[in-house]
Amino acid sequence: MASLSDLPIRDDLRGLKPYGAPQQHVRYALNVNENTHPIPEPVARHIVEALAHAVLTMNRYPDREFTALRESLADYLGHGIGPDQVWAANGSNEIIQQLLQAFGGPGRSVLGFPPTYSMHAIIAAATGTAWVTAERDAGYELSPSTVTAAIQQHEPDLVFLCSPNNPTGTPLPLETIEAAYAATDYGDRSAMVFVDEAYAEFMPPDQPSAITLLPGRERLVVSRTMSKAFAFAGARLGYLAADAAVADALRLVRLPYHLSALTQAAAVAALDHAPEMLAMVDDIARQRDRMLDELPVLGYRAWPSAANFVLFDGLDDPQATFLALLEHDILIRDVGIPGALRVTAGTEEETSVFLEQLAALAPRGGA
Repeated sequence: MASLSDLPIRDDLRGLKPYGAPQQHVRYALNVNENTHPIPEPVARHIVEALAHAVLTMNRYPDREFTALRESLADYLGHGIGPDQVWAANGSNEIIQQLLQAFGGPGRSVLGFPPTYSMHAIIAAATGTAWVTAERDAGYELSPSTVTAAIQQHEPDLVFLCSPNNPTGTPLPLETIEAAYAATDYGDRSAMVFVDEAYAEFMPPDQPSAITLLPGRERLVVSRTMSKAFAFAGARLGYLAADAAVADALRLVRLPYHLSALTQAAAVAALDHAPEMLAMVDDIARQRDRMLDELPVLGYRAWPSAANFVLFDGLDDPQATFLALLEHDILIRDVGIPGALRVTAGTEEETSVFLEQLAALAPRGGA
């Protein structure tokens, strides 16, 4: 049997490792920021009915333009967004891939600000786009001046921002996005600015979305996902809002009929019940805020979060803490930040079990 090194893969892929969060069967899976609340039964029944109807026409290709889904997503987003400004794919990762295929590639670069979503760099590598990084401000924040300086230094073809940031949960001011957009007009050319809002529904109500900045900014792209707030991780549905010309660009690189009829039907049915689905968000935010309050009492620093997870540090041995929790059927995430771990805000029971077991460990997180 051959090994990977025996195959004639691209030179720039040699030595890379695939993305892979631990997938272990545990009672309390709090490692990949899923919505751990089950889909309400009435909503689930509607989705099943929609799927059953779609199955009857599966001998035909799906609507290549996913018209009904784009209309539903536009209605959900509001802010005057029209269906022609919406694009969807199999998870927001495919959105990112299509953007890099259309606007990145060999000879082009994308600027990111780690620690940030790890798939940004991985997908950049897969598309032959150079991944360029710049440092964040203290506390994982990003100020307009910091972003502007980095863009002026590197003049990338794309700028990737997370709002709120993953894995830190840090909110991103609209002023920073505005500054990034202004800085990417280089005179003789310009760059795309991509804002990853996978956790937007968990932001405080008084924190506006980057979607409000779209009018007049044809190079700004804002992505969302149904994986988190809509408890739809298994369905794989990500989408973006942007100028309609962006969707035209993505049509050049998307695979034919890339969204199955089943995915489209399930997503439209779920969006029909947006208020019921989003009712879970308030409970998740309460558990997040509960951890923000209780983790410091246990001796850890909990970083401010506007997402559905909390990054906490002050651990002497994060791996020992990770393994000690795993022994109690609790799976959280080591995101590679020294002395830190990340935990998803789950149900009240899941959060209670996590906090109780963490408290039972030796001080400072020793096993």
